[in-house]
Amino acid sequence: MEQTRGFIVPVGGAEEKIGDVVILRRFATLCGGGGRGCRIAIIPTASEVSDTGHRYEELFHNLGVKEAQSLPIASRSDCQRREWLDVLDKVDGVFLTGGNQLRLSTMIGGTEVAKALRRRNAEGMHVAGTSAGAAFLCEHMIAFGREGASPRAKIVTMAPGLGLTNKVIIDQHFRQRDRLGRLLTALAYNPFAIGIGLDENTSAFIAPDDTFEVVGGGALTIVDPSELEFSSMAHVRKNDPVCLIGLRLHVLDHGSTFNIRTRKAAAGAAGSPSFPPRRK
Repeated sequence: MEQTRGFIVPVGGAEEKIGDVVILRRFATLCGGGGRGCRIAIIPTASEVSDTGHRYEELFHNLGVKEAQSLPIASRSDCQRREWLDVLDKVDGVFLTGGNQLRLSTMIGGTEVAKALRRRNAEGMHVAGTSAGAAFLCEHMIAFGREGASPRAKIVTMAPGLGLTNKVIIDQHFRQRDRLGRLLTALAYNPFAIGIGLDENTSAFIAPDDTFEVVGGGALTIVDPSELEFSSMAHVRKNDPVCLIGLRLHVLDHGSTFNIRTRKAAAGAAGSPSFPPRRK
């Protein structure tokens, strides 16, 4: 019998953790939060702050999650721990925290934990990641790169990510850190995937059918290279601007949707209430 993949939920970082925690609440509800058996595992590997995992445990418990357990993976050998692999076999969702995405790729990539995350997501378990955790979800990950609005040759370094999907490339803290240029550069290397730029406190809930809804208080930028007519990437020297002709761009807000397969965007329902302003 064909199985249904779980949701993939990249978050742009700095999601609300006090008050109307709409993104975390939506993820907890998706995983069955409020139900008697809901379980979520937290992987704080990207962060070097010691209490990150514990903080998310408390946040998810307050949202009705029965069991929220941090797996503080700090080395590749930790990824072989049978008790933690058993946890991943039983949970309804996994949440990867922010920090440095290279900590995730170098410690988890190619391990039993990475295999378990891909297998369980294919079986229906939901996987979310915020900031560095969001970048790591895809097959092609932006490891690091320079900021700025224009694409420039060799300003971005790519690395293999977790590989839950190869259809998108994700960049986070998008508007706040002026990252349009590096997302465009990443797409110019091979314009197969769709680029998703996530503002802070903004997420995409990517369903098994590859449609997603925008949830949060910022904007989500879509860069669609499927109709790209020309790219100068193969001819320019390091730091030179890259000429790209034929890109399509959408800016979506809370409640808007996008279909990755058909490349169609739709605004949220007319007259729907706007998202509440962020706390200062």
